[in-house]
Amino acid sequence: SHGCFPTQLNGESMSYTRFSIARQTDGDNSHVEMNLSADDEGGGEMGRPEHPHASMPPRWRSGKNFCFLIIAAVLLLLIGFLIGYLSYRGRMQKASRCLDGSGRCEMTPTASYLADDDETEEEEVPGPPVFYWPDLRDLLSNKLSSKNLEANLRQRENKYSFEAGESEDGQTAHDIHDHFTSFLMDEVWNDEHYIKLQVKGGTNEVSILEGDKEVHLESPDEYVAYSKSGSVTGKPIFVNYGQKDDFRRLQNQDVSLNGAITIFKAGKITLAEKVANAKEAGAVGALMYLDRYDYKKEDELVPFGHAHLGTGDPFTPGFPAFNHTQFPPVESSGLPHIVVQTISSSAVGQLFRKMDGQECFQEWKSEVVGCKVMSKSNITVKLTVNNVMVDRKILNIFGAIKGFEEPDRYVVIGAQRDSWGPGAAKAGVGTAILLELARVISDMVKKDGYKPRRSIIFASWSAGDFGAVGATEWLEGYSAILHAKAFTYINLDTAVLGFKHVKISASPLLYTLLERTMKGVKDPMENSRSLFDKVGSDWVKTVVPLGLDSAAFPFLAYSGIPVVSFGFRNKDEEYSFLDTTQDTVENLKRINNLYGLMRAAAEVAGQIALRLTHDHELFLDFERYNEELLAFQRKVLPYDEKVKALGLTLNWLFYARGDFQRATDALRRDIASSDRENRIIRRALNDRIMKVEYDFLSPYLSPKDVPFRHIFFGKGSHTLQSLLESLQVLESSKGNVDVNVLKEQLALVTWTIKGAANALAGDIWNTDNEF
Repeated sequence: SHGCFPTQLNGESMSYTRFSIARQTDGDNSHVEMNLSADDEGGGEMGRPEHPHASMPPRWRSGKNFCFLIIAAVLLLLIGFLIGYLSYRGRMQKASRCLDGSGRCEMTPTASYLADDDETEEEEVPGPPVFYWPDLRDLLSNKLSSKNLEANLRQRENKYSFEAGESEDGQTAHDIHDHFTSFLMDEVWNDEHYIKLQVKGGTNEVSILEGDKEVHLESPDEYVAYSKSGSVTGKPIFVNYGQKDDFRRLQNQDVSLNGAITIFKAGKITLAEKVANAKEAGAVGALMYLDRYDYKKEDELVPFGHAHLGTGDPFTPGFPAFNHTQFPPVESSGLPHIVVQTISSSAVGQLFRKMDGQECFQEWKSEVVGCKVMSKSNITVKLTVNNVMVDRKILNIFGAIKGFEEPDRYVVIGAQRDSWGPGAAKAGVGTAILLELARVISDMVKKDGYKPRRSIIFASWSAGDFGAVGATEWLEGYSAILHAKAFTYINLDTAVLGFKHVKISASPLLYTLLERTMKGVKDPMENSRSLFDKVGSDWVKTVVPLGLDSAAFPFLAYSGIPVVSFGFRNKDEEYSFLDTTQDTVENLKRINNLYGLMRAAAEVAGQIALRLTHDHELFLDFERYNEELLAFQRKVLPYDEKVKALGLTLNWLFYARGDFQRATDALRRDIASSDRENRIIRRALNDRIMKVEYDFLSPYLSPKDVPFRHIFFGKGSHTLQSLLESLQVLESSKGNVDVNVLKEQLALVTWTIKGAANALAGDIWNTDNEF
């Protein structure tokens, strides 16, 4: 016979399909049955005769035709395979272009996806313009207007105070609400909080006591919020920047600070941290001034400040300050309980001239003539503060552009609105950028047809000058929602304080996105190069840790939300007018190309927000924390033998780091092998990515008692930095280390990292607690 295959087997006829040869048992006579449907799930039959006993062709012709049919089926199978392969390869190339930073990303928020149920009906999606990433980036750049930024900033002209809860702050809040409404945002709303603030209640005075003689030194209009009220007297001791190392140096030289009034320069760390160090050393009062070594302007400038070592309302720690809410009678442990005041550098110069003791160390550089550490004579300083507590209502203002695919996932862009003085640099620049980004992105959505996958929330905070109170109270009030839905905070505060250098503070998750963004934004001071060229390839080494005064800090350390803060400054010179009555628009305009710098900062923030709402996969580099953990392991490895001598080991910490690396590798494999067009799979993978930051909040601590639980960026004994400091003490003086405390630190860090690894792995059946 000429047939390709026997047509009968054991007397039973066979039917041929695309993937297999199936036995046909429902008739005595053979016939051909072929399935040529595109899908292997269901499909019609072809070639089945209606009458099985119809006349049949000769056997040799039947066999020959049968052979042709099989060849045709194989060819169709090959063609189908090639089409499927080429389609899959094309999608992977698009995805790789989206990930390689080339900018030719072809993912679009308006693409259609097949339904995820058994039905193969195509989802009906309207067909607005398709926005590839380069088009979207260029559209943002073309719409940003320096003139609008200038007009927004000029709202601060000829106004002298925007203190939180006062009339100018309230009026500005209503103006921003009206702007958001005029931009046709999907939602615009206010968030009210009732908080306790400390303000100046009378004359604050600094004087020098020489025997029975009292010499008036200064009575500044400025004050330090949350200082202890009252009058104290003590010997003056200069402590450089008031950092722990500065206090340690004095203590190593047997200089007692008990009952002293410390004097320190502004800069390096926040005023609240300086005051906390002074209190720990035994001081009863503290004075801070702007030294000409760092602040090169007038000698008479006196800054405002606050002394709360924390964020939010210190009288409702861990609770949101909503109205008619009952709170326990507690206060924040970060309140200093010592008297604090700021003074001018000229007043400090007068004080130094009265002191006749040891001159300042050479490393403690000061431009104030006659710098002294302390005085040999009985000279003392009297410090009187008359601050009072007040109840204030503050408003946070929000506007939202809802996402079209995942409206319950959002980027938050925020700026502080209030300021003690005019606040042009402190709050005016950020607010101007916030309004311009809100206008431009709303315009892109409402008029140009861009459909972001995820939502963008624009936020204007109040009471930022009192320690990010507005932002923190919002996070405390909605903590159960925000940690699961907000996946990035973009901070716009103090975006322009100079023009020579760039200042960056960010979560490692956003390093990669920030770098690619800087490559696509021109340096406003030199158009021929990008911002990336300005910062250089080693820019990560210059990242500045977030301070307590930044609204981004509670987002990261309290809520576990990745943050980025980007701005311009002069590295060798602080902006002297910040937090003073001279922080005016006119003084700010002394910065070269002010509005070009503001526009560049707006473009960086806008690109980050758009990229995070445009791509299928969240642009958060979860693998970056592997490098951070490995760097920490290198720091603690030299102490391994010392730890073993105490009967402990660092091995479990190292194993936990390895588990985290394996978890990130597994997630990357899951992403690479997943169907990126499947919404359910895509959302599940993105949820695992966006929880990475949150999982570094230690779950073994109470957020009420230890609000900043992040082991990398938080505050407390649970952090990696605190563990490293304990190991350093172990190296220098073994007897001063409490073994039980060290054991607890190791346990907290190890199990937090292990928990983050388990969370990243996904489902519970993919995790274990074995190291």
